[in-house]
Amino acid sequence: MAVLVLLAARPAAADQLPGGVAPTHYDLAFVVDLEHERFEGTETIHVDVVEPTSRIVVNAVDITFREVTIGAGDAAQKASVALDEAKQTAAFTVPRRLPKGSADIHVRYTGVLNSQLRGFYISRTKTRKYAVTQFESTDARRAFPCFDEPRFKATFAVTLTIGRGDTAISNGRALSDTPGPAPTQHTITFAATPRMSSYLVAMAVGDFKCLDGAADAIPIRICATPDKRDLGRIALESAEQILKFYDGYYAIKYPFGKLDVVAVPDFAAGAMENTGAIFYRETDLLAETKSASVDTRKKIMSILAHEMAHQWFGDLVTMQWWDDIWLNEGFATWMANKPLAAAHSDWNIEVDEAQENEQAMSLDSLKATRPIHVDVDTPAQIDEAFDAITYQKGAAVLRMVESYVGAEAFREGVNAYLQAHAYKNATSEDFSKALAASSGKPVERILPSFVNQPGVPLVDVSLSCANGRTSVTLRQERFFADGARDEASRWQMPICIKAPGESTPVCDVLGDVSHTFTVPGACAPWVFANAGAHGYYRTAYPSDVLRAMAPRVETDLTPAERLSLIDDEWALVRAGRHSAADYLTLAAGHGREHSSGVLDEVAHGLGFVREYLTEGSARDRFSGFVRTLLRPIFDEVGFTAAPGDGDDRRALRATLIGTLGNLGDDPDLVSRARNAADRAAAGGAADATTASAVIRVAARHGDAKLFDALYAAAERAIDPDEHYRNLYALTDFRDPALIERGLALAATPQIRTQDTALYLAQFFANPDARERALSFVADHWTALAPKVTVFGGDTTLVRAMGNFCEAGAADRIRAVFTEHPLPAAARTLEQTFEQIANCIALREKQTPVVAQWLASR
Repeated sequence: MAVLVLLAARPAAADQLPGGVAPTHYDLAFVVDLEHERFEGTETIHVDVVEPTSRIVVNAVDITFREVTIGAGDAAQKASVALDEAKQTAAFTVPRRLPKGSADIHVRYTGVLNSQLRGFYISRTKTRKYAVTQFESTDARRAFPCFDEPRFKATFAVTLTIGRGDTAISNGRALSDTPGPAPTQHTITFAATPRMSSYLVAMAVGDFKCLDGAADAIPIRICATPDKRDLGRIALESAEQILKFYDGYYAIKYPFGKLDVVAVPDFAAGAMENTGAIFYRETDLLAETKSASVDTRKKIMSILAHEMAHQWFGDLVTMQWWDDIWLNEGFATWMANKPLAAAHSDWNIEVDEAQENEQAMSLDSLKATRPIHVDVDTPAQIDEAFDAITYQKGAAVLRMVESYVGAEAFREGVNAYLQAHAYKNATSEDFSKALAASSGKPVERILPSFVNQPGVPLVDVSLSCANGRTSVTLRQERFFADGARDEASRWQMPICIKAPGESTPVCDVLGDVSHTFTVPGACAPWVFANAGAHGYYRTAYPSDVLRAMAPRVETDLTPAERLSLIDDEWALVRAGRHSAADYLTLAAGHGREHSSGVLDEVAHGLGFVREYLTEGSARDRFSGFVRTLLRPIFDEVGFTAAPGDGDDRRALRATLIGTLGNLGDDPDLVSRARNAADRAAAGGAADATTASAVIRVAARHGDAKLFDALYAAAERAIDPDEHYRNLYALTDFRDPALIERGLALAATPQIRTQDTALYLAQFFANPDARERALSFVADHWTALAPKVTVFGGDTTLVRAMGNFCEAGAADRIRAVFTEHPLPAAARTLEQTFEQIANCIALREKQTPVVAQWLASR
């Protein structure tokens, strides 16, 4: 995970630093003044001078230089400092040329603990301040002058002088803790780090309290503010399991000596993989052990697994430049699922992986998508590269290649790559070469076709039978969400075809426009052309094949395959290639679906149909269809948990409650949800796994009394899970007065900066609040801008506006962001306009089709 936010003075071009000088070690000493929100820094950078020079350029921004000298002893020279605000650099120039060899740069400076959740910044609770760092991608330069690019790896030794009652956490273990120099201070010195990039340096100062554990002789601590210390027990247990798993997978054992995981009161990203000191937002790490929901436990372990995977992929081996950030994030997203699947078979992780594929393909089917490997130069461009293409598509491509070469060969390639580049930098080409060498398969042809070109393939499937043998002809083209055609793009695509009654799929690489495969057995009435749902491509089947497949879907396809099938059909409807009636007929066959993830995906498509493709009496008939479809399985599962319910059954119950309450308007369920929500808001017991669905159904049908009760419950909650469950439910009300009250909170301190964009995004998902939310953003931009332009906030807000389906809304959105440009969300804005246009076209074409389908039932 990463962060970069700039409200003012965004550089027009963040050129890479010139070569010729490279750091080897930093000695960093900070005196932190929390009361006045500032710090003093003393720094020595040990560098190698490759060619004689009198000028050294480093990155620095928001720093006041006091003194800079280069050299030691009698050879020390005072340097002049020339700042380039646009490039975020400082040039140090000395009178005499520095000779080739080693040199020391000594700097004294001061800086500000800012309030923008980047660099070295102030984090607040209701009672006190904390100082925390967040340096990825380009913000270490805000805390100390440095060579702030991934390729400039060095070691870092940190010393922090802080208030007497506080403690500090950094990448290395604490070597000493001495009083002074002032009576109100003490000074902690940390061990030097291994070689790493500057964006991975971490510091946290405050009264943190920690839970202690260990795995494979590595000490592990989960740290938080004192009132939340005991909410870290789920995370501690998970971290111990994950580290043991990774030590068994990687040939290199955990390399950093200790692992601290710190929950920070204000944190823009979900988490950050600082070497040996992972920093988190509280809601993604902390939860009450006895009452945590399945989703919460899963989220905590999943994000931990992601950040801990980075300790190898990202920290130990780092991409050469940000154009290969997928090597960090795509790998960590792929790897994170492995320890979860090993520890919790009932979590059905393969379904989650299929959902990740869907998330990536939805974005990648837009014309405004991009390749995984993309040129980035400015901080804004780097910031926007942290998207579903980097994370979910990167992971999906890795899963596909792993399935193609085999898990063990893939693991051997991963380990060879890590061993060859440990404590160094690497590129996509280095990774593909390692996999090719370990597997003996043409990975160097396959990976670039998915990494270096944008878009998602569509595989058109057709069947024929001759002499008792089934021939399957596959044809590839690029798939677009608006139905446009592009038959020029080519992928080297691993394909696995599953035929009925056959235990082993037929696998090969589709590299040509089309190819015919022969599958074993007698003439098959159907095949499934994405066995295991591991492929990163859409599939399209003729109607007769779908009809033949439909009765066998539940028995012959895995949950992940079922999810892939229905998602592909929905995508074909969205693209105008298939009819909404075909999709609804397929969805109607999922009335007995017992996989929570698959049913959740079906519900997502049904939710779109209800909101955008029905109106008037057709909407009422649609709600009746949902009730008829899902009420029988709900009656089987029940409203409350039963003894012996597994995690997936609990999650299924939550999906059913949300779908029947919000799409089906089931009066019995709405009534029960309101009663349960009233009890929970008053402090009564609630089933954690269904609580969010219950409360949000109640809110959608709720009144001012419930609004006030949920707000009060959010304010008094210590458990982050409980806080956000109640807070975000405030965005679901349909009463205009309550919508206005909810929106007004966004501009107040009651909504933290880290949460503001996420909170506002929920209003854009509410069709009754959407127009008001856009007006609110436009009218209150001056107050909102500092809160929504933190890392990921701008893209989150802009992406949520893609829920509009009216041309006039697109015009208003364009006007807002023409007046208030968001450089780090430029591509996201174009994607939003494209999604709105696609929705308008789909609504015009498919609304009468849906009405006819409903009338015919």
